Amino acid sequence: MSGHESVLLAEVMEALRPAPGEHVIDGTFGAGGYSRALLAVGAQVTAFDRDPVVQPFADALVAQGRFRLVAAPFSTMAEVFGEGSIDGVALDLGVSSMQFDEAERGFSLMRDGPLDMRMSSDGPSAADLVNGAPQAELARIFRAFGEERQAGRIAARIVRRRMERPFERTADLAETVENALGGRRGARIHPATRVFQALRIAVNDELSELEAGLVAAERTLKAGGRLAVVTFHSLEDRIVKTFLAERAGLTPSGSRHVPPSATSKPSFRLIHRGARAPSAAEIAANPRARSAKLRAAERTTAPLWRRAA
Repeated sequence: MSGHESVLLAEVMEALRPAPGEHVIDGTFGAGGYSRALLAVGAQVTAFDRDPVVQPFADALVAQGRFRLVAAPFSTMAEVFGEGSIDGVALDLGVSSMQFDEAERGFSLMRDGPLDMRMSSDGPSAADLVNGAPQAELARIFRAFGEERQAGRIAARIVRRRMERPFERTADLAETVENALGGRRGARIHPATRVFQALRIAVNDELSELEAGLVAAERTLKAGGRLAVVTFHSLEDRIVKTFLAERAGLTPSGSRHVPPSATSKPSFRLIHRGARAPSAAEIAANPRARSAKLRAAERTTAPLWRRAA
């Protein structure tokens, strides 16, 4: 499996069941793995991606017809398309292999590069956050988005170090975090892994984007349209699991997005209970797939759930 191949591709296609002529959104285009598979079965595809480096991959598909790329986050799909107009939505969350593999993007702590981590080319970078955020805010980010138990200790060490000189490189930050935690001591993963995840999520506002994207998918899908979401860590999966359980009527009360209502009918039907995981063969071919989970659901004829005022 190449580094640019989409995780759980066969399972996503099985969940979406795209047919010739149907219009499907590939909400996280990347290198275009889902889009190519969807085009191959005759679907019309609109892809979304806020990363400008994906353009050459998109240009290669435009020539095939039935394809276009929208250079925007997938949460904007409801602004691009009308209510109930789309047959399927696929979301492959997290960072693409090519973003990890390019040291200059600053996503990987194993490849030294500028401390950037932006999926688009605008907005504050990870370096801006690490060098400018108050200690308490850094600790909150590491705890909330990285589930890092030593968030306070790491934030304090970063603040002390940045007073000497600002952080500019990923290797510098990784070493500082490792030192704050007393070294690796046989750890299975690098001690800075959770901090890097947290910074990436904060820089790109990934969790808010996911929450907004799920609501947008509910709005744009036709009755019978299908949603397939692949997550790569527990924070993402928890959001997707909770959203689909609520919308499928499997929880006793409403969420913070929607007030409890006896009149809210299930707007989704789960395609399969629980999450599907990659096969052992896929994990062996692509170790990055090991944490992936797929959840999928089908849009019902029920009205949209309304947000609380």
